[in-house]
Amino acid sequence: MKYVALIITALLVGCSTTVPIKPSFPEVPAILKDKCESLKKIDGEKVAITEMLKVVIHNYTLYYECSTKVEGWQEWYDTQKKIYESIK
Repeated sequence: MKYVALIITALLVGCSTTVPIKPSFPEVPAILKDKCESLKKIDGEKVAITEMLKVVIHNYTLYYECSTKVEGWQEWYDTQKKIYESIK
């Protein structure tokens, strides 16, 4: 009878179903992986002020688009990190 109890105990301990599972960190959305466009440069020695202003406006637009993307990336990362760390 002692051996039967010992065998049953060994089987129950050996068949434990608790397996530590580590969740994987989520993948980054593709739109946040895109690199920012390069800013335009003004070519030539003599440039009309209207052309210069077009380039300046274009560069400001690119800057603010990139700034928004970086802020989105930071917000996404912080949110996902909090969720990931709360699971542990």
